[in-house]
Amino acid sequence: MDAGLIVAAALLGLASGVHCLGMCGGIVGAFSTIRVDELKRPVPEWRRQLAFNLGRITSYGIAGALAGALGLYASRALPVQGALYVAANVALILVGLHLAGLNSWITRFENIGLPLWRRLQPLAARLSPRDRPYLAGLVWGWLPCGLVYAALAVAAVAGGPSQGAASMLAFGLGTLPWLLLAGLAAARVRAWMGRRALRVAAGGTVLAFGAYGLAHAF
Repeated sequence: MDAGLIVAAALLGLASGVHCLGMCGGIVGAFSTIRVDELKRPVPEWRRQLAFNLGRITSYGIAGALAGALGLYASRALPVQGALYVAANVALILVGLHLAGLNSWITRFENIGLPLWRRLQPLAARLSPRDRPYLAGLVWGWLPCGLVYAALAVAAVAGGPSQGAASMLAFGLGTLPWLLLAGLAAARVRAWMGRRALRVAAGGTVLAFGAYGLAHAF
């Protein structure tokens, strides 16, 4: 697998922090408000937040393996590898524009995962306040998110299930610092990440990756 793809996926996750804090920051922030006496086995807050996020990243890895397998099968059955590569980089450009606050097209793809999420949401709501943070994160990892779907488009051209999983794990680890911080200091971090200059810088970084990929494709 191209090491550059892993780096790009990790940077995509890191740059996506401006979106992740807005969409999931409230979830992890609420998770930190549970009183210690509500838990069966009280543990340090940072440990619960880490377990929650590792569960989420595990789900990303599973989804990446599925996307990588689908992309590999499609490229073998049909001559679509080039088209998939172009689509992945177009998705990165849309993510970059979204992060920079220039459009919200990428969020329109979130409807793709709504049927699955409607089935998982009741389970996620029951798990969140309990002392099983990893399982809660495992379910919340399937929350519909346009940026996750863009990362899955990259995973689909990674070369296979293991490569797709590695790509999504790298993406998930890139988002980890922001959401881990959001759980420990939600309000302050979210306000800082909402700054316009930071959003434009993050969006420009992701857009540049997509533009470079398109130029390389052609």
